[in-house]
Amino acid sequence: MTQEDPGQSKKAAPTFDASYVNAMSHFYRGEMGRIMLWRGRLDVTTTWAVTTTTSIITVAFAWRQLPHIIFFFNIAIVWMMLWIESRRYRFYDAFRARVRMLEAHFLVPIVMQNHNMLQGEWQKLVCEDLLLPSFKISAIEAVGRRLKRNYIFIFSIILVAWITKIILHAPPENPVTGFITFYDALAVQKIPAWFVAILFVTTYVTVIGLTIFVAKRTSGEISEFGTHRTLWHI
Repeated sequence: MTQEDPGQSKKAAPTFDASYVNAMSHFYRGEMGRIMLWRGRLDVTTTWAVTTTTSIITVAFAWRQLPHIIFFFNIAIVWMMLWIESRRYRFYDAFRARVRMLEAHFLVPIVMQNHNMLQGEWQKLVCEDLLLPSFKISAIEAVGRRLKRNYIFIFSIILVAWITKIILHAPPENPVTGFITFYDALAVQKIPAWFVAILFVTTYVTVIGLTIFVAKRTSGEISEFGTHRTLWHI
């Protein structure tokens, strides 16, 4: 009776078909390149929004006689950039979902060397998405996510600049000394103060409402503190 080799008593690591792994690796690399391309497009629209806001603030404070209504054009441009970016974000999120599917159901089993983790209908879902690509989030959620990440800060800067412009550049004969005089200063030539106030309040109520709504319904792409965070102090 031969003695059993201790090394043979251990369970052999599961093997994966080389051609399948090679094809999936190229697929994963291609999808990563695609989402990085769309990620770069998000940065472009954010840069446009920041550049436009900076330029308008500079011009508004450089000329005292320039009416504060210019900040509403600033808000309109930023809303347009936000809408364009949210549309791009939906494409980015759709392709990111494929990458996360591959990472969770293909790369993790290979790293763990465990065939049992290759479970569920993830391959069918990926194939269906390749044949009929679809968005994974709604347009409103995409707008809210970009608001939460970047644009809420841009709108906040516009708000501070707008209020500062009204206070600093008020007519010398009608300085802003309180809420009533501030409200009167909202009027611009033939545009009444109440109309300007409604536009302003509506804009910022919408911004704050969307940000809070999305923040409560979604957790974002990456959690703030992952599992066993202390083990990653490399």
